[in-house]
Amino acid sequence: MTSAEFTKPSRKQRVRTLWISDVHLGTRDCQAEHLSQFLKGYHADKVYLVGDIIDGWKLRGGMYWPQAHTNVIRRLLTMAKRGTEVIYVTGNHDEFLRRYSKLILGNIQLVDEAVHVTADGRHLLVIHGDQFDVITRYHRWLAFLGDSAYEFTLTLNRWLNHWRARYGYGYWSLSAYLKHKVKTAVNFISDFEEAIAHEVTKRELHGVVCGHIHHAEIRKVGEVDYLNCGDWVESCTALIEHWDGSIELYRLADAQAKEALLKAEMVAG
Repeated sequence: MTSAEFTKPSRKQRVRTLWISDVHLGTRDCQAEHLSQFLKGYHADKVYLVGDIIDGWKLRGGMYWPQAHTNVIRRLLTMAKRGTEVIYVTGNHDEFLRRYSKLILGNIQLVDEAVHVTADGRHLLVIHGDQFDVITRYHRWLAFLGDSAYEFTLTLNRWLNHWRARYGYGYWSLSAYLKHKVKTAVNFISDFEEAIAHEVTKRELHGVVCGHIHHAEIRKVGEVDYLNCGDWVESCTALIEHWDGSIELYRLADAQAKEALLKAEMVAG
């Protein structure tokens, strides 16, 4: 299994499965517009919402809900209406939904975890992952600096991309870049991956699809297929299963770069 190259589809692309996590609707850092555009490009048999889709923690402190956030919900409901099975896996930021686990509303299911069988026969645990956060129960990859530093980084991320967009540059995640550079963050990610892979091995499954740490990845952890959806706050990433069972990691920044290259080639040609 490898991360495949992604090209923005010119029409709706039929795929087997989409996984998205950590959207954090109800926060100013949610990249709702980008997510809506992503979802518009696909027709999927299944969509897994892998936790922290709605940020109940933030909404308790004050209401922030622009039209773009409603558009994401409407897009998902439209997909469900048109036959897509939508499985909402609860996370720690939307833990208020855990009391309603096993609820089924038409094509929409609410669960705490699921097992997905890929087209090539692998059994993957689908879980948000906060249960395996060995550093903190409050989901901060910058926990060693404190919540305020994390929020400040996200604010910088938002303003940086505002000005990049104004000058014609694509999306770039400052916070995702820092995760690769700060040793404590790298160690936290590694500990999380090892903890969740151990659980998968114990359950005798082939792999896991998770979120929680806002760090998209497709790799092997021992014999376990480890797949992390990433997020739609910092890096704008998702996982896509094709009809042969191969799973691709989508990154908005890569998609925008390829689109810009295609446009440049069309102008030059």
